[in-house]
Amino acid sequence: MKVNFEHRQAAHCETGVTTSLLQNIGVTQITEPLAFGIGAGLFFAHIPLIKINNGPAIAFRTLPGLIFKRTCNALGIPVTRKKFRSKEEAANFLQRQIDAGNPVGCQVGVYYLPYFPKEYRFHFNAHNLIVFGKEEDNYLISDPIMEQSTTLTSYELERVRFAKGALAPKGQVYYPTGPVHVTDEQMKKAIIKGIQKNVRNMLGIPGWFAGVKGITHTGKSIKKWRDKLGLKTAGLYLAQLVRMQEEIGTGGGGFRYIYAAFLQQAYAYIPNEQLLEISKEFTKAGDMWRNAAVQAAGIYKGRLGSQDDFDVMGNYLIDIAVIERNAFTALKNIKW
Repeated sequence: MKVNFEHRQAAHCETGVTTSLLQNIGVTQITEPLAFGIGAGLFFAHIPLIKINNGPAIAFRTLPGLIFKRTCNALGIPVTRKKFRSKEEAANFLQRQIDAGNPVGCQVGVYYLPYFPKEYRFHFNAHNLIVFGKEEDNYLISDPIMEQSTTLTSYELERVRFAKGALAPKGQVYYPTGPVHVTDEQMKKAIIKGIQKNVRNMLGIPGWFAGVKGITHTGKSIKKWRDKLGLKTAGLYLAQLVRMQEEIGTGGGGFRYIYAAFLQQAYAYIPNEQLLEISKEFTKAGDMWRNAAVQAAGIYKGRLGSQDDFDVMGNYLIDIAVIERNAFTALKNIKW
């Protein structure tokens, strides 16, 4: 059975899934940037004590699932979300949704996704896709980062839905309940709420590990990695930063570009020129994140390696933190 559903390609998996699922129930105003901004998706966190793929835990976005949850909550859309202990129960629930004509979002691990290029397969369990039908033993899959829809066998889907390790998905499925009608006034209020949430997350979390303070701290730490860790381990840590920045969804630079687009699209609902000016700062931050990734890759691949090279890398992040602090402070000071 195939559900009436249109595959849409997106830059990032969760915002892509959120946009497609909401468009499918009639929220025609939603776009990927608007979902990202309303869901307060922009973030930074660096937690050295937690290791992922032998590198420090570094995040450029909020926790998996929160973009979808916050966007739906802000727009007053009911959500169903379930996790499972039993693989059989998970498969049966999914089939019931397909039979009812409901496309559903699934959190999965990417390591065993057969349609992913091998170089992109590693143990990361917070990828998102949509199941919108089943033909014989093949589930119909809309993965937003792919150009076309694809399929997974029952075994392949079960394997990624119950991947082990950090952020284990446990067969998680989620979907909005519709159809619904969202007004432009609701969109305006949701946009303001999303901006205010993102301001708090980037400026107001205590400690050194998160938000703009986390970016500054990471930049200062990178300058010490060569002497503290040795060139090889320091290079691996920088490779981890680049992997989380450029290969997990859209990472550091890409998320800043999406947030800039969000502020530009928000202007249609809130015609304040400040939004357009501040969006330029996030584009500038995105460019700098991309430059930092090139510098980090040069160190990891052995083309660079002096202390000056690590200082340049660290200074990129310190400068980025200044730009993002000023941008979020400007958003905080807007009189809505």
